[in-house]
Amino acid sequence: MRSSELAALAGVTVRTLRHYHQIGLLEEPERSVNGYRDYDVRHLVRILRISRLTGLGVPLAALPDVLDDQVAADELLDELDQQAAAEIERLTSRRAVIAGLRRHGALPDLPPALASYGASLSATADIAPDLARHEREQMVLLAHLVGEQGTTALAGFLGRASALTPGATALLRRFAELGPDTPERDVEQLAEDFAEHYRPVLEALPDIEVGADALPLLAAYSEQTLNDQQRRANRLLQDRITSWHG
Repeated sequence: MRSSELAALAGVTVRTLRHYHQIGLLEEPERSVNGYRDYDVRHLVRILRISRLTGLGVPLAALPDVLDDQVAADELLDELDQQAAAEIERLTSRRAVIAGLRRHGALPDLPPALASYGASLSATADIAPDLARHEREQMVLLAHLVGEQGTTALAGFLGRASALTPGATALLRRFAELGPDTPERDVEQLAEDFAEHYRPVLEALPDIEVGADALPLLAAYSEQTLNDQQRRANRLLQDRITSWHG
């Protein structure tokens, strides 16, 4: 039979047959008088065996060692089973994360531990969508900077501190309303109110290890996403926080 007939019977492509020839997996048959390769049923069986093994995840490079060696095949099957178990565990974990995000109604960009907080941000009508996005993206950055353990600690703290109380959302609403026409005294008063509201919360913040780049990166993000008055309020608040430890 010709290569096209063999490929059709085996459920592969002619290009695949050529590749098997090139890497030594499939012996090239003699050519007929008209120059075509003349395959027989033994070639079909060989390809079916190759397809069965590759379907199990055996890489092509390993096939010469396992096609006719039971010991090597058993060892490879053990390895493939371990890989499959690890993949199942990874996918099961992913499904659990997806289920948690769905349960909280959260966007999937936040770490799972912060999904509840992110969903609360999005669902709170008093927080402008742009500010909610800023807070959420800031959490994405912070979670990356503090690592998995720090993110878990932060999530637990946010849950215990009830970070989105009516008082907090009122402050965030005022913060979102800051703009070019906001008097300086209002900016200063808002920073003062933020400090007064959040001082007990921040003083209870667990000790989370952060790298040297964390605070500059968080500050740079705020500088690039907030308006002048919001940045001014943030700097005043940061000054107040620093003074508590001075």
